[in-house]
Amino acid sequence: MTRTHGPAAWLRGALTAPTASTRLQAALAAGTDPTGEQVDVLVERCAVEPDFFVRDMLTWALVRHDPAAVAARLRTELTSDVAQARAQALHTLSKIRHPGTWPAITPALLRDRDDEVARAAWRAAVALAPDDAHAALAEVLATQLGRGGHEVQRSLSRALVALDDAAADVVARATSDPDPGVSAHAVATVQLAQDPDAGFDAALAEARRAVALRAAPTVEDRSGADR
Repeated sequence: MTRTHGPAAWLRGALTAPTASTRLQAALAAGTDPTGEQVDVLVERCAVEPDFFVRDMLTWALVRHDPAAVAARLRTELTSDVAQARAQALHTLSKIRHPGTWPAITPALLRDRDDEVARAAWRAAVALAPDDAHAALAEVLATQLGRGGHEVQRSLSRALVALDDAAADVVARATSDPDPGVSAHAVATVQLAQDPDAGFDAALAEARRAVALRAAPTVEDRSGADR
């Protein structure tokens, strides 16, 4: 690709090309030869890029730029009205791991209404939180137990398991939650922590059966009801 303009102008044009392969090559070029004026263009494209592989390359390109400048620019995206902008910013921040980023991962992001944003926030939080913040983080994450489908629940369980002992008590308490969706998810998380190789789907299916049996009336209960 021939560059006839400055790096930022060329990159902006190349990243709006109709073919994903052209956009992928542009992001690769930006990361191979990083310059400060490219950061805004890369971040802006992250918010609207439809192709997963191009978004991944955009993240790689941003990681290749000055960490402090990129992290500062990404933090402004965390309050964007565009869900993809928030999610991609969180994803990239988790890769950069720049010191001082952790306070930007707010409880509001951890409870974001958009599942992809919330999942990205959970992963970023686990990557960025200092050890002394793990217990408080676990308390916030536990409020999301029972949320969403399998992929969302798997992401949350992995985040809680990654917090290890800091999350153990709060997850254990949630296994007795009156909401069967919450308690089953918590039980599956405990099982995943005990046997990471077992697989989340199997753990969740078994947890749901256990919770259903726990809630079912006993023989004595049914006999009493018949009288």
